[in-house]
Amino acid sequence: MEYYPVMTLGRRGVNFITRLGGIFVMIGRFVVALKDIPRSVRLIFEQLYAIGVQSLPLIIVIAIFVGAVSAWQAAYQFKFIGAPLRYLGQAVGKAVVIELAPVLSALVFAGRVGAGIAAELGTMRVTEQIDALEAMGINPMRYLMMPRVLACLIMVPLLVVFSNFIAILGGLSVAVVGVDISSETFLEGFKSSFQVTDFVNGLIKAGVFGLVIGLIGCYEGFNTKGGAQGVGVSTTTSVVISSVMILILDFVFTVLLFRL
Repeated sequence: MEYYPVMTLGRRGVNFITRLGGIFVMIGRFVVALKDIPRSVRLIFEQLYAIGVQSLPLIIVIAIFVGAVSAWQAAYQFKFIGAPLRYLGQAVGKAVVIELAPVLSALVFAGRVGAGIAAELGTMRVTEQIDALEAMGINPMRYLMMPRVLACLIMVPLLVVFSNFIAILGGLSVAVVGVDISSETFLEGFKSSFQVTDFVNGLIKAGVFGLVIGLIGCYEGFNTKGGAQGVGVSTTTSVVISSVMILILDFVFTVLLFRL
């Protein structure tokens, strides 16, 4: 009986290494499949619309409340430590552009798009549609994986640009209505603290997050087993792993890109 925990831990360790190796293999297949972009333009644009454009309403709603909560919490902290409220725009702008917009947008994207990719491809795997594509001589990596991963890589940074803009507007609204500072004061503080490097670094993080979400969703979908239950497991696993990886990579990029 005492060996069961050790066996379970070892099995999970092997599964983790297997999954990690499979994802790296998929990265290589994605890079190889990029040469077929001219043949896959229609598929790519379909995924750009399905993955990116249809995610925009959800991103806008999330961004409004991210900016609003950031402004309110910052004002509360300023009051607690006795800091002037004229710095509210600076605090909200830095928090949104560097951290909140890229990370929260990516987490929402992982929940909506990553789960959708895993469920769609997983269903195709258990119903043998992927096997049928291979039998017809169609490369599933080119036809299914590459357009989805490329769309994630492109659309997450673009969605973060929208998220930055909407979140700042949300913070501005709360600052004017709830905190009672002028819009000029808020925007002046934001402009004085805005740095292009912060904005670009946020987009770099967002691009990596999008790549990770697409790769993990495709990997879990392609390796689905066990019918409908397996599709559910793959979908859940995709969201969990993507969310954890986003937070881990966020720390890594914060240390590398934002030096003290």
